[in-house]
Amino acid sequence: MKELRIQADLSELLKTLPPVIPRKDIDRYLGGLVSKGYLANLDSQNKGPRKFKCGRNIGYLRNDLVEWLSLRSQAEE
Repeated sequence: MKELRIQADLSELLKTLPPVIPRKDIDRYLGGLVSKGYLANLDSQNKGPRKFKCGRNIGYLRNDLVEWLSLRSQAEE
């Protein structure tokens, strides 16, 4: 049951997030769930969501970020 709710919440992100999310603004879009520093650490280990670089900025496509969150999400009992 909780698994369905998580998937529903993540599908809502697909509707509300912009197409591209800059890593520097991730806190604003995910409400502190994942920090930009944490993502930077994961990126250096190739464990974060698929990213792209534009100049000095790192960004994530909405679908890649939500898919990554979906794979990492766990329902609490």
